[in-house]
Amino acid sequence: MTDHDPLTATREAYDDAASTYARLFRDSLRDSPLDRAILGAFADSVRASGDGQVADLGCGPGHVTAHLDELGLKTFGVDASPAMIELARQAYPRLRFDVGSMAALDIADGALGGVLSRWSVIHTPPPELPLILGEFQRVLAPGGHLLIGFSASEDAAHPTQVFDHSVAPAYRWWPDHLAALLRESGFAEVARMVREPQPTDRRQFQEIHLLARLA
Repeated sequence: MTDHDPLTATREAYDDAASTYARLFRDSLRDSPLDRAILGAFADSVRASGDGQVADLGCGPGHVTAHLDELGLKTFGVDASPAMIELARQAYPRLRFDVGSMAALDIADGALGGVLSRWSVIHTPPPELPLILGEFQRVLAPGGHLLIGFSASEDAAHPTQVFDHSVAPAYRWWPDHLAALLRESGFAEVARMVREPQPTDRRQFQEIHLLARLA
């Protein structure tokens, strides 16, 4: 791994932006009823499948990890950015937060009942996404649930598109294409939430949440 690989570049960019990011997004769920609704459905699905531990992968400053904890899930957060993890530990000292990479999770096979990946795969170069999904599959127990959030590309002819993210290079995905990759990794789609862009949104992209269950 070189100093210029995408993971290192993304980690360093989020380290630099951590304080600003935490200030902007720590209360974001308060004004997002649809996001709260899909997170609630994810929590109910995890509980119905055995109530195992849940990993919030790409947890950032920990606000969504804390929300899942409030919903009654046994949750911990993982992020590649040490600065983000330090902010999360300061804000939510009762919860567990670890520095780690989604490409090589320090989590035992089949240890989890749920995985949340909320806008954390958007910085993954498309050829590397199957590896990440394979890690999600590895750490989930059979019947475990994955909730993955991302921005949608505009048409099926361009299943991945680069966009100008404010922190690091990022990718949008055609939802059916990403759903097909999930199927190839052993997941069955359970539900899909599509949030249309609002006039006040800086980026006029659809936001997608896919809820999937591991066979």
